[in-house]
Amino acid sequence: MIRLTWVQPEDLVGHELRQAAEDGRGALPEVAAVGDRWHAAGGHDAPPRAGASPGPAPEELRALAEGLLDELAAIPSPLPEPSELDEIVASCPDWPALRPQARPLIRPEAGRVRGAWWGRAAGCLLGKPVEKIPREGIRAIAEATGNWPIRGWFTAKGLPPEIAERWPWNRRSAGTSLAENIDGVPEDDDLNYALLALAVLERHGRDFTTEDVARTWLDALPAGRVFTAERAAYRNLLTGLEPPATAVHRNPFREWIGALIRADVYGWANPGDPATAAAWAWRDARLSHTANGIYGAMFAAAMCAQALVAGGVGEVIEAGLSVVPPGSRLAGAVRQAVADAAAEPDFERVADRLHARHGHLHWVHTVNNAALLAAALVHGAGDFAATVGAAVAGGWDTDSAAATAGSIAGALAGGVPERWTTRDRLASSLPGFDGVSIESLAARTLALGEEDQR
Repeated sequence: MIRLTWVQPEDLVGHELRQAAEDGRGALPEVAAVGDRWHAAGGHDAPPRAGASPGPAPEELRALAEGLLDELAAIPSPLPEPSELDEIVASCPDWPALRPQARPLIRPEAGRVRGAWWGRAAGCLLGKPVEKIPREGIRAIAEATGNWPIRGWFTAKGLPPEIAERWPWNRRSAGTSLAENIDGVPEDDDLNYALLALAVLERHGRDFTTEDVARTWLDALPAGRVFTAERAAYRNLLTGLEPPATAVHRNPFREWIGALIRADVYGWANPGDPATAAAWAWRDARLSHTANGIYGAMFAAAMCAQALVAGGVGEVIEAGLSVVPPGSRLAGAVRQAVADAAAEPDFERVADRLHARHGHLHWVHTVNNAALLAAALVHGAGDFAATVGAAVAGGWDTDSAAATAGSIAGALAGGVPERWTTRDRLASSLPGFDGVSIESLAARTLALGEEDQR
């Protein structure tokens, strides 16, 4: 039997029970009763890192899992964390004013858009070979090869065999993302989603809808290139569900990082306008996410918009927090992370605090990675290598956190150092994008703003 990751019902129940514990439902007696029934029938908890359990479940256990997932989905979270845009805006006392759409055709943000694209590519590429390796393994590899603190690409050259055996590279990425074999930018979902967002805006313009995003996925995104919440939403689309039901039906990953990594282009298309960027990110995110999963996308989009005009990191993070409900788990985690990074120059100690607070979350959850992202930006203070290096050293979703951190750092600096660039070619399985250049993507992103003037 084929064991598909992130969709088998018997694997989803444990994740949904953990989601319930995180969103305030865990203490409810009806949730506890579901957990008792599941474990009594032989059901397992969520795998800590994997997407599927090793073998198939008995048919009766799978049937039970499907029913329990539906029962859990019907129990609302008691936390004040809305998913509808008007409620999100109402809960944000510092929601930014809209920037007028009419902008001069001479775009001072041009260099920053280019820097953002290159920064996203470089950060993603840096984190790829150590994805799924925990903090201690990342440090061991970096130290053994003279790259600690992380200031450059990872390499296998000079890596002692015993360390390589204990901490093996990500098998899908090692062949394209080590210093000795980098030849252009390899394919990654963190970059595919930026391409998709660009395609959505080019096809549908500023008034695009969530349904437009869904159709673009179905037209252009191979099913095998989606994971966690996106895979659940993709499956739901194919069964006939429509947004926002696609985000909640048997989708325990709806507060994980997937929507955050899809948001940068919505910021780059709205320089200095975090409110519009966040609203666009909401339209995209609600296809697959709710609550903090949506807030992560809005947070990232607002920061990316502000990074094109801002004078420093503090202004960027302030813009990001302005579009996130201040009482949410994500806002609280980010504020604490910013305070830690501002007070502690040793990033390892900052990461220790992040892991102490958020170590119970899955390594691709939105809340912990958003906190790490903010801490890395504060720690890096505009230094590109320090920023992306910290995002990777944090040891959670290394390529995703570093991609967004690189996007913002690259935008603020108006470019990335030459040693962080590659041959200008991006690989992708998306139609029309394989082999595209970063420079052309930056030009197309700038053209989105120029279209507004016509």
